[in-house]
Amino acid sequence: MTAAATRHPALVRLIGAIVAGLLIYASFPPRTCWYLAPLGIALLTLVVRSTRTLRGGFGYGLLAGLAFFVPLLPWTGIYVGPMPWLGLSLACAIYVGLFGLLARLVSVLPGWPLWVATTWTLTEWGRSNFPFGGFPWGRLAFGQGDGWYLPLAWLGGAPGVSFAVALTGTALAAFIIGLRERRGVRWRIGIATAAAVVVLVPVAGLIFRTALPAPTDGDRTITVAAIQGSVPRLGLDFNAQRRAVLDNHVRETAALADAVAAGRAAQPDVVIWPENSSDIDPLRNSDAYAEITAVSERIHAPILVGAVLVNDDETTTNSVIVWNGADGPGERHDKKIIQPFGEYLPYRDFFRHFSKYADRAGYFVPGHGDGVVHAQLLRGGAPVAIGVATCYEVAFDRAFEDSMHAGAQLLTVPTNNATFGDSEMTYQQLAMSRVRAVEHGRALVVAATSGVSAIITADGTVQQETSKFVPARLEAALPLRHNTTPATALASWPEWVLCIVAGIAVVASAIRRRTMPSPEPADDEAVGDRVGRQPRM
Repeated sequence: MTAAATRHPALVRLIGAIVAGLLIYASFPPRTCWYLAPLGIALLTLVVRSTRTLRGGFGYGLLAGLAFFVPLLPWTGIYVGPMPWLGLSLACAIYVGLFGLLARLVSVLPGWPLWVATTWTLTEWGRSNFPFGGFPWGRLAFGQGDGWYLPLAWLGGAPGVSFAVALTGTALAAFIIGLRERRGVRWRIGIATAAAVVVLVPVAGLIFRTALPAPTDGDRTITVAAIQGSVPRLGLDFNAQRRAVLDNHVRETAALADAVAAGRAAQPDVVIWPENSSDIDPLRNSDAYAEITAVSERIHAPILVGAVLVNDDETTTNSVIVWNGADGPGERHDKKIIQPFGEYLPYRDFFRHFSKYADRAGYFVPGHGDGVVHAQLLRGGAPVAIGVATCYEVAFDRAFEDSMHAGAQLLTVPTNNATFGDSEMTYQQLAMSRVRAVEHGRALVVAATSGVSAIITADGTVQQETSKFVPARLEAALPLRHNTTPATALASWPEWVLCIVAGIAVVASAIRRRTMPSPEPADDEAVGDRVGRQPRM
C-alpha cells in the first residue's frame, strides 16, 4: 500500500468508488469499452472490502452508483429539468449502495468472490422490480452488446451475463489482493483459482458463440421492412403535429411500395412501424384509418402500427396493431409494462407540488396478453407469430419471456425515442435488443420514430441500422424459428437461484458476525495498523 493510501485511506476509497462507477458507465453504449465493466466491479469490490463497517460499504457503493447512473441517465431530464434525472439516479444508486453493504458483509466467507458476485445479482434483481415495477436500465448485461460475454445470454439470459461480468470483477479483485498476500499453499491455490476465473469466464462467452444460430438458420424466411418516418421536432411536444408524424410513416412506406413496383426493393411480407407512429387513434379517427388502410393495400403487406388508443374512460393504451390492408385492424399488443413518471404518474397529486411537468405525464393503463401478434402473409402460409416489446418493455426480462412462451418466431421492438432528444438513450436501448436476440435465439427488428432503427440477427449482430433524425427504411430476409434457447427454457430460474444463493450467503455472514469476530480483509490490515480500528455497525 502506498504512503498516500496509508495516510488518507478514506480519500483513496472515495476516489476509488467514483472511478469504479465511471468505469462501469464507460462500458455502456455508444462506447464499445465493454471490458471496463469487470474492471469497475473489481475496483468497487476492493474499496468496499477495505472499509471496516457495513455503513462504509453502503456509502462507498452509493458513491459509485451515483458516478455510474448520473452520467448514464441525463436523457431522463432533457426536457423536464434535472430533478427527475437526479432523483432516478439516486434511487438506482441506492441499490449499488446495498451491493456495497452486502459485499462487505459476505466478503469474510471462504470463496467470497462468488458470494459477492451473487449479491450483485440480488441487488440488480431488486432494482429491476422495485419500486413501481422497477427500473432495469443500467444492468451490467446491457453494456455487453459488443463484448465477449454477450453469447452467455443464450444460456443464462441477461441475469447470467450480468453475473458473469460481476464474477470476473470480484475474481480480479481477489487476484489483486492475493498478489499482495503471498503466504503458503492456500495462497497459491486461491490466486490460481482467481486467475482462472478471470480468464475462463469471458473466454466461455467466446466458446458459447459457436452455439448461437447462424443468421440464416430457421424454419422458413420472410422479408421484413422497418419504417423510420422521423418526426417534425424532438422533445415532449414532438406529437403536437401528430398528423405529420403519421404522414411521415405513410410517405416512407409508400416510397418503399414504389421501389418494390420498380424492382428496386423486395416485396416485404411484414412492415413494422414504430411506437407512436400514429398518435391519432386510428380506431376513432376515420382519416387516420383510411390513410393506414390505403398504404397497407399499396405495399401489399400487413403493417404493425404503433398507435395511441383512447379508451372509453379517457385513459389511453399504447398499442401495436396488425393492420391487414382492406380488412383493417386485426390483433394487437397493448403495452403491458408502462413507464412510471412518463406514461403514467404515481401519486400525481403529491408529485405535482414538485414539478410543473407532473400533469404532462400520461394517463396510460397497462395492457394484458402474451406479447404476441399474428400477421397473416398475403402470399399464404401459416400466420407469423411476432413477439412485441414496446420501447421500455425491452428492458424487462418478462416481456419477451411471455412472447416466447406464446410461440414467437420473430421479435420486434417498436420504439419512440424522439422524447429523449439526441442522447445516448437510443444506443443503450439498442444494446438491450441485442441481448434479447441472443437470449431467445430470434432475429429482432427495432423500428424507431427518429432512430436508431435496426435489424439484429440471432447472434446479436446489428446487420443494418439507420442514422438518427432522418426518414429511412430497412429491409431484410429474416428466418423464423420455433426452437428455444436454454435461457428461454429456464426463464427466471438462473436469476432466482443466484438470488437464493446470495440470500444464504448473507444469512450465513450475519450469523457469523453475531457469533464470532470476523477477520478483516487482508488488504486493509496495513491501514488498520496505522489509523486504528473503527467501530463496527
